[in-house]
Amino acid sequence: MTDIPFGAIGFDLDGTLLDTFRDLGAAVNHALVLGGFSEVSVETSKDLIGGGAKIMLARAVEAQGGLPEAEFKRLYKAMLAFYEANNAVHTVPYPGVREVLAALAARGIRMAVVTNKFEAFARNVLTRLDLIDAFETVIGGDSMGKGPGGQFLAKPDPAPVLKARAVLGGGSFVFIGDSTYDARAAKDAGVPFVAAAYGYCDAPVERMGADAVIDSFAGLIPALEGLARTA
Repeated sequence: MTDIPFGAIGFDLDGTLLDTFRDLGAAVNHALVLGGFSEVSVETSKDLIGGGAKIMLARAVEAQGGLPEAEFKRLYKAMLAFYEANNAVHTVPYPGVREVLAALAARGIRMAVVTNKFEAFARNVLTRLDLIDAFETVIGGDSMGKGPGGQFLAKPDPAPVLKARAVLGGGSFVFIGDSTYDARAAKDAGVPFVAAAYGYCDAPVERMGADAVIDSFAGLIPALEGLARTA
């Protein structure tokens, strides 16, 4: 068994650990209908995931003409309320997630989730799916507070990744994700990045500058072992 050259791993959530697009798409459509807009194909919601729920809804609304800020805030709150109540209806872990997380834990590797989903929502869905105990911490899009510009310090800002690394001991760390938000956060945090090509990738994975690419979650451990051989 080849050693994994990392003592800790950070994982994105949507499109990396969990297949969430159906429940997210349903929440977007709930808000769109309330606002008098047409529903969008749930499949297209895959293209909107990455920057968080607010960006998902904003892009869907803008594509149909936009809304004044006050009206958008009303729909956004309605979307969050709907999602909070319905975030594990269709959401499932990707194949191999439970087995790989168990194998990593057996090797003594510490793990965290770093997502742009609000922390309470992330913890809720992980708890419902009986995965929360695999992670020492969950850092959400609102966990780091707001920066000088008034925006939450979420990916692609490196702060959440750096926080996860610190919580997990500050040693060797690798980040796994499926979007340019993840890739940029890892790069700016100065940590290796593994791209999950099976996820909701908002750009071709070959443009993400990943240190390794996996086509399934089951390929993660071999990919990490491969990084040890090429280090």
